[in-house]
Amino acid sequence: MNFPLIMLILLIITGGISLLDRFVLRGQRAPEAHGPWWVEYPKSFFPVILIVFFLRSFLVEPFKIPSGSMIPTLLVGDFILVNKYTYGIRLPVVNLKIMDVNEPKRGEVMVFRYPENPSMDYIKRIIGVPGDSVTYRDKQLSINNIPVKTEPEGEYAYVESGLNYIYTRRYGESLGEHSYSILINPEVPDMHMAGVRPFPLRENCSYHDSGFTCTVPEGNYFTMGDNRDSSSDSRYWGFVPERNIVGKAFMIWWNFSDLKRIGLSIK
Repeated sequence: MNFPLIMLILLIITGGISLLDRFVLRGQRAPEAHGPWWVEYPKSFFPVILIVFFLRSFLVEPFKIPSGSMIPTLLVGDFILVNKYTYGIRLPVVNLKIMDVNEPKRGEVMVFRYPENPSMDYIKRIIGVPGDSVTYRDKQLSINNIPVKTEPEGEYAYVESGLNYIYTRRYGESLGEHSYSILINPEVPDMHMAGVRPFPLRENCSYHDSGFTCTVPEGNYFTMGDNRDSSSDSRYWGFVPERNIVGKAFMIWWNFSDLKRIGLSIK
């Protein structure tokens, strides 16, 4: 569902009826008389729709986490807020950037339109920016041939798909100005080579059984999930074009299953 498009259509309809009533219909009825329902309802909803459309388009937009690819940073069922202007001001619906603000940085959690299906929103961590060489070998991440620092944080268990318990290991990772936790399952292969698709600019990557190396093209970003062995990300479907960026995730505002998560910042 293209919610921004639906909001824009509603805004045009309610705004058009409000203008029609102000300049045409109002003069055709008695001064104290109310207009018909199909005029009064749109007039009432127009200010609300206008405020919501502005907030969601240019300031903050809410999203819900549907999968475990970002565990332990984000859990299934987390409702998050995304800053829409951090990476530039964009026109709603067409997502065309009209003003630069900040460039995406390594380590930030970003929401973007899935390159294979732009009607879907994905959330991952930025690992590589334009010009970076990203290597993932034997489950060790390196940027520009420099290993990313990781520290063991113990074991971690979570429930996946009903009652399927996953036991894995948690590590602290530092990338750029950001420190966060990731999960690595030693029982899972380094790469699922059968899952690698023929994505655009695939020639910038070289794959092997224990990992890969990719050079991030200009105007693109390389992303990965914090749940490294249970994430569909740039390793498999390629780079995120700058035009697909939605915004930067910064806070968890609700979780029905764990109220303690409300208000947590997203590292």
